[in-house]
Amino acid sequence: MTTTTQAPLLSAQALEVAFPGRRGAATARAVDGVDLDIRPGEIVALVGESGCGKTTLARSLLGLVPPTAGRVTFGGEPLDYAGRALKAYRKRVQLVLQDPSGSLNPRHTVYDAVAEGLRIHGYAGDEREAVSGALARAGLRPPERFFLRYPHELSGGQRQRVVIAGALVLEPELIVADEPVASLDASVRGEILALLLRLRDELGLSALVVTHDLGLAWNIADRVAVMYLGRIVETGDVEQILTAPQHPYTQALLSVLPEADGEPVLLTGEPPDPSKIPSGCRFHARCQVLASGEAERAGVADACRTKDLPVLEGGGLTQVACHWATAAKAVPQGS
Repeated sequence: MTTTTQAPLLSAQALEVAFPGRRGAATARAVDGVDLDIRPGEIVALVGESGCGKTTLARSLLGLVPPTAGRVTFGGEPLDYAGRALKAYRKRVQLVLQDPSGSLNPRHTVYDAVAEGLRIHGYAGDEREAVSGALARAGLRPPERFFLRYPHELSGGQRQRVVIAGALVLEPELIVADEPVASLDASVRGEILALLLRLRDELGLSALVVTHDLGLAWNIADRVAVMYLGRIVETGDVEQILTAPQHPYTQALLSVLPEADGEPVLLTGEPPDPSKIPSGCRFHARCQVLASGEAERAGVADACRTKDLPVLEGGGLTQVACHWATAAKAVPQGS
């Protein structure tokens, strides 16, 4: 198990990714100042609704989208976006996509799909042995039985295992899994999550799991980072975040899980346009605490609407970017 005293394997510092608007439209700040650390052997869940910026953040961490500002470091060294350096980096950090059917070429056998990364990187060892080992680690045994199969001959869970094997064959230190079980049946999801945990335990593999599902985070993550409109709004140990969430957005996401107690909090509307980020707390227009009058009673309603919040640090401590939660913590117990 990782600890907060370990040096980060991957670190984002003040990371920003902005996309220019078309025909003079305002710039969209998809990632707007993010600090995030992932330590050796740690699984971090990056959670939020669609459109919150989590996939853009993940792609920037992978080197697929250069940041507009800030930097990414890996093993303490800044990520170099030059061709040769980036190719070497992508061998150490691998992507697992949510849709295995879209990730696999239907004309390639399982063997060729897994061997593709080895060939791109000019692997000089025994290719057959490497492919066999990756398939076995991904739970496809005996691996030779799958060599000549095509994706359409496999179940959804088997296809996802092939995708994972294609990442493992290069022996990465970190995988970035974007909604890794979203397209799978409920009966298969647990198997894939158990596989990722086993890979962490056996190989010391780190992972960033991008998901909209806090229930998934509960089952797999060591830490959680909750993202809203380009910013991390709450982060910390998974048990602390999911049993005692402080940010109203995190509370709302948790309230709709089947096992949640009480009435679900239904957020109104969609996340704001990243080219029109509101003043103050960027969640305030949808915040149930502000709408209920609780923020007013705590004396922070004006701050919620007008005062921006600082970027949370990337470390492992529990942190929240919320005027109301900060005010609540400042009130002595029993007062």
